[in-house]
Amino acid sequence: MPFSPFPSRPASRLRGGTLGILLTLVSCLLFAAGNAVSKSVLQSVPMFEVLCLRAVLTVLLLAPLIHRSDLRRARAAGSLWLHGLRVGCSSCEVCCYYTGVMLLPLADVSAIYLASSIYVTAMSAVFLHEAVDWRHWVAVGVGFVGVLVALAPGAGSVPGSFGSFGPSALIVVLGSVIYAISLVATRRLRGAPNLVLVISQTAGLAVVTAVTLPGWQPIGVGEAGMVALAGLFSLAGYLTMNRGLQVAMASVVAPFNYSAIVWAAMFGFLIFGEVPGASVLLGAAIIIGAGLFLALCEQRSARGA
Repeated sequence: MPFSPFPSRPASRLRGGTLGILLTLVSCLLFAAGNAVSKSVLQSVPMFEVLCLRAVLTVLLLAPLIHRSDLRRARAAGSLWLHGLRVGCSSCEVCCYYTGVMLLPLADVSAIYLASSIYVTAMSAVFLHEAVDWRHWVAVGVGFVGVLVALAPGAGSVPGSFGSFGPSALIVVLGSVIYAISLVATRRLRGAPNLVLVISQTAGLAVVTAVTLPGWQPIGVGEAGMVALAGLFSLAGYLTMNRGLQVAMASVVAPFNYSAIVWAAMFGFLIFGEVPGASVLLGAAIIIGAGLFLALCEQRSARGA
């Protein structure tokens, strides 16, 4: 997924911006690679089983790194219901996202998810009472128009993929909105350790997918290896993006999150022969333009402060 759920910390030096940009580009590449591997394995293994195995692997790798002080900080950062809201939204969003990855071209799913940052701006004004001026609302409106363009009949990379707001497309849109809600909840929990945030959301995903999975399908060694590889790609992507946000300001690295559409289109074409439609590319360009405008506004506000 193109945007990190981790809170950011301003960099103290300008040179951190270059490193942060590089790490952000690498993280988007890692996420796209993980999605491509997942799309391949989803053709033979049930989606919930893949997600459950990936989540369990992540928890097993990271759980030994948690200290009691991390748990105390997470509890002090916000109420349990807010943590629960974040975990629940994150689990639902991941299921929506990979349903789209399974049914639709990678570039199409990535294009719709680009609007998550736009939704966050609107939700932050309503639920977090953050100052959002008219320029931000204009960007929100333009970004929403970009989503509608990408969803236009005949916009998909393959015939019928995004025709007339099909069910598959609506699932992706729903996932992007839920993802934005999880990001807003994370912003409220900015005092919680990053490690706790990652483990809690992956543990919640493991529980949700295990409970809803109708039955376990035996998988071969090759498929298990692909599931593990996809999980490692995503884990490396989260850690890399998190580091990028720690060494550079969010307003500096945010525009480079849009490279996700480039990587998604590349993997989709090279592995699955997917060619993005003109409307999908136009919609993505509109969303990216709105996002860059938002980033520029944030940067100017930071300088003024």
